[in-house]
Amino acid sequence: MSRARRPTLAQVLFSQGFGTRRECESLVAAGFVSLAGEVCDDPWREVDTEGLEFGVQGQRWPYREKALVMLHKPAGYECSQKPRHHPSVLSLLPAPLRTRGVQPVGRLDEDTTGLLLLTDDGALIHRLTSPKHHVPKVYDVRCKHAVDERQLAALREGVLLDDEPAPVRAAAVEAEGTHGLRLTLTEGKYHQVKRMVAAAGNRVDALHRSAFGALQLPADLAPGQWRWIEPAQIEPPR
Repeated sequence: MSRARRPTLAQVLFSQGFGTRRECESLVAAGFVSLAGEVCDDPWREVDTEGLEFGVQGQRWPYREKALVMLHKPAGYECSQKPRHHPSVLSLLPAPLRTRGVQPVGRLDEDTTGLLLLTDDGALIHRLTSPKHHVPKVYDVRCKHAVDERQLAALREGVLLDDEPAPVRAAAVEAEGTHGLRLTLTEGKYHQVKRMVAAAGNRVDALHRSAFGALQLPADLAPGQWRWIEPAQIEPPR
């Protein structure tokens, strides 16, 4: 039985978002691509993608069948491919990731900061955003008014939102100082944190997402920076 044919180096570059097929062939032929630190100018060289890292114009890239990255979203960016009033969060990513079509897993408002996931894996997006899977997201909230026990109880027991038939409740909530909340949600409704806090009798002044599933926003990932991650970091083995 003959072994399956491996992809060529130009095909790998195309799959990773480095341009059209012809542009990727030209990149390799011009000597801009390296394997194991050595320049390879043969676009048709077959490569093993298992654990593959390659260089393009001096920058190293890992091969990923599906791209998954985390971004520390700054304020002033929209989670949209066609933003209206602010730059898109996609502008913070390198061109190959944009070319291969990564998109945000859920959305954060333009004034909300923190952990944002982006991927080109549609099945993963569905799994992480479907209410049936109850993936927790943790938000750190700074409120306009002091937080009291009545507000905490309302968020735990459920508050009524204008377009929801049943009360919406937090999976967990605790006070952080006099004007702070740490809120855990397992749904992703429109402006959910702001609307829930308003329904409980307060107002959100600042909002930051610090965790998504099992993944915490690393302290060393500055606003605007991104990093490769694996699905297991969000969804640990059961």
